[in-house]
Amino acid sequence: MQGNTASAEGALAAGCRFFGCYPITPSTEIAEHMARKLPKAGGTFIPMEDEIGSIASVIGAAWTGARAMTATSGPGFSLMMENLGYAVMTETPLVVVNIQRGGPSTGQPTRAAQGDMMQCRFGSHGDMATIAITPNSVQEMFDLTAKAFNLADRYRVPTFVMSDEIIGHMRERIVIPDSVETVSRPPLAEGELPFAAGDDGIPGFAPFGTGRHVHVTGLTHDERGYPDTTDAEAHDALVRRLYRKVESARREMADYEVTNPDAESVFVTYGPPSRTVQQLLHDRQDEGVGHLRLRVVWPFPEFALQEFADAKVFLMPELNMGQMAREVERHVDQPVIPIPKLGGELHTPAELASVLEAHR
Repeated sequence: MQGNTASAEGALAAGCRFFGCYPITPSTEIAEHMARKLPKAGGTFIPMEDEIGSIASVIGAAWTGARAMTATSGPGFSLMMENLGYAVMTETPLVVVNIQRGGPSTGQPTRAAQGDMMQCRFGSHGDMATIAITPNSVQEMFDLTAKAFNLADRYRVPTFVMSDEIIGHMRERIVIPDSVETVSRPPLAEGELPFAAGDDGIPGFAPFGTGRHVHVTGLTHDERGYPDTTDAEAHDALVRRLYRKVESARREMADYEVTNPDAESVFVTYGPPSRTVQQLLHDRQDEGVGHLRLRVVWPFPEFALQEFADAKVFLMPELNMGQMAREVERHVDQPVIPIPKLGGELHTPAELASVLEAHR
């Protein structure tokens, strides 16, 4: 199965029943597959006039109680940013699959990149926290898209599947399970205010049409959902809660693989560069070389780096100019060596081996 198709199948298996669409290379196969399959599953597929309209429709569908998703690539992702900030402020659970391509601007529509990793965390104005997961195979396109819905619903926050043209257009054998685990949105208890949160910082969810008369606004609001824009303490408390409910759960959300934890030279990867590192380790059989592969990138699991107690250097191959390498630098004392690659092609084992030998 193709990676994009697997992502669509993962969404369907997870109970996605709304897809707001504006096609864009290299993600369009997701929309095409959802257009064919979603109505048969009792869901709604709606083409919109642009990416702004598509993410707006997904937000609206989520507030009716539907599991809702869209898929896009870099230029469309940029257009969605204002509404994604609105989704963070209103605690709207939704999923966006971003099949990344070379940028800036229209760039390379048919070539792979990982240039949107900072955008999915810091792309909208204001302080916010989101969740981003990074598949490295067709199987994970299915599995992690399904998982994204559980994360979005559990924490009431937009969740991003940050894939790319390589994985999106790759074809591999995949196993589709009979069912996938489903985590429900926390319900709003009778008598609770719609934006009053418990110890975990996550309020209960009351979809439109259930008689709870929930007011939803992107303005700073109180626990009733009513605008409260001039109270400094109210704004401080709200934004800190929105931030903390995600960032404080990073250990609960963490999903990563550790290879050779006693190594002194450690590759840190996410997405397709991890496949090159896995090939390199297979070929060399060198226990002095370790590998940390991240499936959940945001919130960043800095504690995973501590798995390599003897590390002397971290090496980071990325299909960008070194976006996540900066994040690793924040959390370690050892040198961090970015290995950027642009143009749409994956690093080769020989390229990584050359950098490795130069820094051992």
